[in-house]
Amino acid sequence: MEPRAFSLIDRLIGEIDKAIKVLSAPARSDRGAPEAPAGELMLKEAERQESGRLMRVNHSGEIAAQALYQGQALTARNSTVAAAMRRAADEEIDHLAWCEQRLRELNGRSSLLNPLWYAGSFAIGALAGALGDRASLGFITETEKQVEAHLRDHLERLPAADLRSRAILKQMTHDEIAHGAQAVSLGGQELPLALRAAMRWSARVMTHSSYWL
Repeated sequence: MEPRAFSLIDRLIGEIDKAIKVLSAPARSDRGAPEAPAGELMLKEAERQESGRLMRVNHSGEIAAQALYQGQALTARNSTVAAAMRRAADEEIDHLAWCEQRLRELNGRSSLLNPLWYAGSFAIGALAGALGDRASLGFITETEKQVEAHLRDHLERLPAADLRSRAILKQMTHDEIAHGAQAVSLGGQELPLALRAAMRWSARVMTHSSYWL
């Protein structure tokens, strides 16, 4: 029996279902959240609040990553590239689950703007995919570079006592580097300077907004 060919409407309905699950259902990780080698340390209230804000930003970033990969997979022209995008989205679910768990531990909350980040990132991903697979993969490469820099910045800003969040962000950094390298190996091309600058600007808007909201 040949596999069923899904229409565009079928696929869009599937994407709506995925969006609802990402935004409303608890994420489930295939890997346990990284643990701090030295164990947990007691955080002061100001430290807990700062860690909560930073992890909220990281959680929003993972919401956006889910949408970005799904959007690119939807419009990818090559089945191998589409499959790679979906695998990357599945791996990013671990990050989403880890950030959710850490937010709960810190008595924090997710960003009120997450639906906006998901919708915007999905649209950007779908547009990038429609421009061609090399451009789409190049977009992933540049995104992962910027995410890596963002995570390293948060590692410096986290309270020194928050070893648990630090362990999570270190593993996330390692994974993002691998995703970027995979995109390069599949043929990703470097994006124009102006587009890279626009991506950095939009990322700043998201991170600064999610920090407070």
